[in-house]
Amino acid sequence: MREALLYEKLPDSRVRCNICQWRCTIGLDKVGVCKMYRNVDGVLYNRNYAEVSSSNLDPIEKKPLFHFHPGTFVYSLGTWGCNFHCRHCQNWQISCITPPHLERGSRRMSPQAAIEQAKLNYCKGLAWTYNEPTVWFEYTLDSAKLAKENGLYTVYVTNGYMTPEALDMIGPYLDAFSLDVKGFSDRFYKDLSRVAKWRGILEVAERAKEKWGIHVEVVTNIIPGMNDDDEQLEGIATWIRDRLGDTTPWHVTRANPTHQMRDFPATPVATLERAYEIGKRVGLQFVYLGNVPGARHENTVCYNCGNVVITRIGFDTEIVGLDGGKCSSCGADLNIRLGGNGGD
Repeated sequence: MREALLYEKLPDSRVRCNICQWRCTIGLDKVGVCKMYRNVDGVLYNRNYAEVSSSNLDPIEKKPLFHFHPGTFVYSLGTWGCNFHCRHCQNWQISCITPPHLERGSRRMSPQAAIEQAKLNYCKGLAWTYNEPTVWFEYTLDSAKLAKENGLYTVYVTNGYMTPEALDMIGPYLDAFSLDVKGFSDRFYKDLSRVAKWRGILEVAERAKEKWGIHVEVVTNIIPGMNDDDEQLEGIATWIRDRLGDTTPWHVTRANPTHQMRDFPATPVATLERAYEIGKRVGLQFVYLGNVPGARHENTVCYNCGNVVITRIGFDTEIVGLDGGKCSSCGADLNIRLGGNGGD
């Protein structure tokens, strides 16, 4: 265990965790919503520091990040637990449990070991993914600091429910957010994830971009009958345009039945196409379809001159028309980060 970095001591040996927006008040010998932070004798400890449930060499496009170091591989790590309880969780086997459970395959990997594995496997960066990264915040922070010292970029694949304090602590060492904006209504977030106060997610994303210069791409997994209405889709697209910028990529992805939601059909491609049209109509320059192999709208096309700058077939990516992060044909800035150590 590792003592938490962001918490307050309260009367009667209680503590308040300030890592995510639940801000759990935790009694003696109890745990917070994510189950990964425990009050031991009035001190808050992270239970899963360096406990790895999953690791892989992933194309950066799998996160999904299409405008961030395209064509590179990223060493991807996940742990146990989550601060959301989504009924359609794709990785529920590691997120919806009360570990760490060594008998279920957990293994320890120090931050230094993670860096070594990334470099050994010719990866250009580290990503904390598969489950919510803030549930082992101290580990990701230590690892991110080492990554920057070693010329590696850093990525959070996140639900965005961290506190501003947590963001400001890791912000100097974090290069990219793949941000999951699940829907755009109180009812939807409460029904799907048991979260009522979700708009703080948007505020943290805006802060990440504005204060820390973190590259942000937004992902919305579209579930038939829940968040596929025009009002929510237009709300997400409009927020992206107005608060993150019209060149911020929006990934609209197919949902498949799983976990506690096995009774709905996979999202029709026509629904994803409608979301694409909504995003374009609102004014987003880059909308991509996901979880549909061979679907249209995988390539990156310059919004100014129509030049194809990146081609994609699945995760097979080829840069064909870039000059730095700009279109090689007309010079338009396409909000694409290339180069070393997370830089532009």
